[in-house]
Amino acid sequence: MKSTRRWLMAVAVIVLLAMLAVMGLRQWLHSRPHLPLAEWLPSSTAVLDDRGHLLRLTLAADEQYRLWTPLNDISPLLVQAILLHEDRHFYLEPGFNPFSLLRGAFKTYVLRRHPQGGSTITMQLARLLWRMDTRSPAGKLEQIARAVQLELTYSKDEILEAYLNDAPFGGNIQGVGAASLVYFNHPPSDLSLPEALTLAVLPQNPSLRGKIDTDRANPFLIAARNRLFQRWRLHHSAAQSVATLFDLPLLMRRSSQLPFNAPWFVDQLLAERTVAAALRRNGSSSMGNYWLHSTLDLRLQRMLERQVTAYVRQNRQQGINNAAALLVDTRDMGIKAMIGSADYFDTAIDGQVNGTNAKRSPGSALKPFIYGLAFDQGVAIPATVLRDVPTSFGPYSPENFDGRFEGPITVTQALIRSRNIPAVDVAAQLSHPSFYGFLRTAGVSDMAPEAHYGLALVLGGGEVTMQEMARLYAMLANQGVLQPLDMLAGAKGIEQTPDSAKGQGTRLLSASASYMVLDILRQNPPPLLSPTGQPSRLPVAWKTGTSSGFRDAWSAGVFGPYVLIVWLGNFDGSANPALVGGDTAAPLFFNIVEALKAANPGLGPLPQTIPARLRQVDVCLSSGALPTVWCPRRGKSWFIPGVSPIKVDTVYRPVWVDKTTQKAVCPPFDSTRNERKVFEFWPSDLQQVFAAAGLARAKPPQAASCQFNGNPVAGMVPKITSPLMGSVYTLQLSDPTQSRIALTADTDADVRAIYWFADRSYLGQSEVGQPLFWTPDQPGTYTLRAVDDHGRADSREIRVAAVP
Repeated sequence: MKSTRRWLMAVAVIVLLAMLAVMGLRQWLHSRPHLPLAEWLPSSTAVLDDRGHLLRLTLAADEQYRLWTPLNDISPLLVQAILLHEDRHFYLEPGFNPFSLLRGAFKTYVLRRHPQGGSTITMQLARLLWRMDTRSPAGKLEQIARAVQLELTYSKDEILEAYLNDAPFGGNIQGVGAASLVYFNHPPSDLSLPEALTLAVLPQNPSLRGKIDTDRANPFLIAARNRLFQRWRLHHSAAQSVATLFDLPLLMRRSSQLPFNAPWFVDQLLAERTVAAALRRNGSSSMGNYWLHSTLDLRLQRMLERQVTAYVRQNRQQGINNAAALLVDTRDMGIKAMIGSADYFDTAIDGQVNGTNAKRSPGSALKPFIYGLAFDQGVAIPATVLRDVPTSFGPYSPENFDGRFEGPITVTQALIRSRNIPAVDVAAQLSHPSFYGFLRTAGVSDMAPEAHYGLALVLGGGEVTMQEMARLYAMLANQGVLQPLDMLAGAKGIEQTPDSAKGQGTRLLSASASYMVLDILRQNPPPLLSPTGQPSRLPVAWKTGTSSGFRDAWSAGVFGPYVLIVWLGNFDGSANPALVGGDTAAPLFFNIVEALKAANPGLGPLPQTIPARLRQVDVCLSSGALPTVWCPRRGKSWFIPGVSPIKVDTVYRPVWVDKTTQKAVCPPFDSTRNERKVFEFWPSDLQQVFAAAGLARAKPPQAASCQFNGNPVAGMVPKITSPLMGSVYTLQLSDPTQSRIALTADTDADVRAIYWFADRSYLGQSEVGQPLFWTPDQPGTYTLRAVDDHGRADSREIRVAAVP
């Protein structure tokens, strides 16, 4: 009796020591570095839209649909069903079940019945990971050894998670993540009980049960599922309440029917980001590393696709074969829709090229940012009157699109009507930053050195992508703060720069300047071909652009919470006279706007408060300057105190004249013989434009020859227009008479003569609007001065080089 008791105690001690040894070994192995089970086999990637709709499920590297899904994101119904059906004692086993193995061996080799392996979930996972043939006793022993290895290295939950992600579910579908998406079109966290039990029985015979007949589960699968449901009811009393669901047809989708939505967007997302990088940027993901929840709205994507396809089809007779569109939500900078071409599958137009990422000439679509910089740098306000007249900026002599000149034009109208000369004139006055520096700070990529563009950059001499353009227009909507575009839902996408210490993006313009630019763009009327007139309920702030040579037509703008960019052209850069922004891109732009409004009746403008620093001031409409008492037409304009230019109107000036001769007279004035009259003093270059347009402007009288002529308003100083600033002129030594340089200047309306000097030498006198020709005596650097007959002067330095 004592010996038996001692033997039992010895056995107990040995078993206890063995268990402690195994537990210690397991704990030691768990603490050792080992490859996570998620990385043993390659995984697919599922890209979802912002509402969870599947955009694309990619194949893993081994051509399998296998989508790793964390255990916590798998429906508990499916987990319980798998354990009930496959391995009820999974959490109690050391990796194998000796009773199941003996039962399976007896039925297979003694009774000669259908082979039964008696494998546990761990053993099945071992077979999948090491790709073993377990039909022989040797293979089964190796499977058991590998199962024990897994149990010693990984936790039970890790093993169960890996099995659920690697088990076969028919065809090339492995794992519950891919199976749930493929068959039922939703993630495994959303499985119903019939769907969960269906997936639970698939791995036992995937080749037979995984066949789908006419979009429905086949009878073998339904029968196996229903048998499992009978067992399920024994353990779950509440199952009776959903029993009727098992009488309904079970719809299933084939893998060949998987969606291929938003292809340009998904291609870019997968190409630009590895899955790990995407997860890090997303902060955290409840669905693991391979479920990418994007910002794209599939409903809006399809809407834009329909509009682009229909528009290209309707205008194909004009040679319009391709278009691209990009929709961005300014509130979170998420891309909501991306159309890279008119047809992804049309090789004739290189449809798989993502046009939103292609570098194209923007034409005038970037002009709003020139004026935004001008507002911030005190160059102009919206009412400032600019000169749309023939002008040379050094060797650069830009022209307007229509070949005409408007004369005096406000900043507001210059931007709305896309006049080139005023935009170049304003850009030439910018500094810190220049327009080039602004674009570089804004992240416009692949720009050549600034000298390569000169002022031609203003009119589209550089190239931008639609995505870069979208960021710039969204910056206006976000009160001057530039933020990167986002493709993943929940991503913050805020650049950390010295100008954004709080992580709020990069400020490029003040809130005041951004507000003024958008206010101007909202006054831009819609094109005649748009579906309806622009309603006041949803104002659209928009601009067009046409590249040189008619290669690119743009329309870009802000409405409601969105920025929309539309481009038409050809990826090969071929020209087409129909590619004019206002004629072709703008109608498509407004087609999309109207479609979005129709689909979203509640769509309205975002609440916008007037920036605290912004004020409205009275201006003289003829000059945009502060009005004098003689200004007949006044209006309001936005003004930034301490920044905006403070100038007094000089167009309307009083002059005392003789009542009979209407000539200017000197003081003292006699009211019986003299009268004070107000005249318009327009610069000489504008007078020429008026004359060419047939608009008569009465010239003010020539100033009287007296010390004080009674005019309290100072006139405009001359502005030398020739020779050109920065140019080098050549002196032909063999024949100096062929080296004449024309000297011209724009002057105030009260000027009758201009006197010219080279250094200290007097060159001669010219009348207003007439050139004085000068031949330099020798090469060198000269300072030319133009002095009007009121003593006002302008100077310019030029260089003269000698040639044989």
